[in-house]
Amino acid sequence: MGARLEMGALQALCAIADHGGITRAAAHLALSQSAVSHKIRRLEESLACALLTRQVGGDRFTPEGERLLRYARRIVVLHDEAVTSLGRTSLSGRIRLGVTEDMTGSGLSRILGRFTRRHAEVSVHASVAQSLTLEEQIDRDELDLGVIQLFEHCQRTTDIVLSTEPLYWVKAPDLELDTTRPLPFVAFDDNCFYRRWAMSFGQSQLPGFTTVMTCASTAGVVSAVHAGLGVSLLNRCHLTPDMTIITDEFAPPPTIAYVIRQGRNGHAGVVRALVEEITEELGGRFQRAEMALS
Repeated sequence: MGARLEMGALQALCAIADHGGITRAAAHLALSQSAVSHKIRRLEESLACALLTRQVGGDRFTPEGERLLRYARRIVVLHDEAVTSLGRTSLSGRIRLGVTEDMTGSGLSRILGRFTRRHAEVSVHASVAQSLTLEEQIDRDELDLGVIQLFEHCQRTTDIVLSTEPLYWVKAPDLELDTTRPLPFVAFDDNCFYRRWAMSFGQSQLPGFTTVMTCASTAGVVSAVHAGLGVSLLNRCHLTPDMTIITDEFAPPPTIAYVIRQGRNGHAGVVRALVEEITEELGGRFQRAEMALS
């Protein structure tokens, strides 16, 4: 008989990739480390090739392992969709979701696509806006769920924290800061909490700030900084080698938190199910990115 792909082994393989190694994968799967290692070893024996290289600092995928991982992810998704589709419990309803621009490139669209395929009776309407706008919409019961950014010290006890990230003052290398006059500041828009904090901070500093550009697009703000239009506040994922981080002139900005905030309808089963999927996938992804940058 030819090689066989055991579902538990494929799930373990995906968990190793998603959580950064056998130890964390075992914790995620509620299995012992030896049980996960045994699944991978049997899979390697069945396929007659090595999938992982065990070395100091963590497990690494071989080229064959990377190739199988791409298939494994597709197989596991189809498996879960089939189980959900044929299960006794079905979800239905409408979810009003708000997300920031940062989150649109984090894999959230893929999560939503998979979620709606699994639950054909669920419709999700997603809107993209600044965090302060989304917070207000949640409080007015216009959204059931929001995936937003805020300062870490502003989070609520009911928020689900996906990750925290530093915020930096940045400028173009050739931009000279003239401290005898208000410094040019590039902001996302008037309703940006970065801008509100910067303006408040600037009032207590000499010479203060003046907003020279507002742009709702991250790409636009990054481009303006590169062009030397002014200083700005950017979180780590948007920094580029062509920027200078300002460390001496200004006090360090507050830490940013990425959180899930639920509205009044957050207790509904369909909303809770989506929250669980987002938390499981994006929370793990943010943690892996943090580990890679630390």
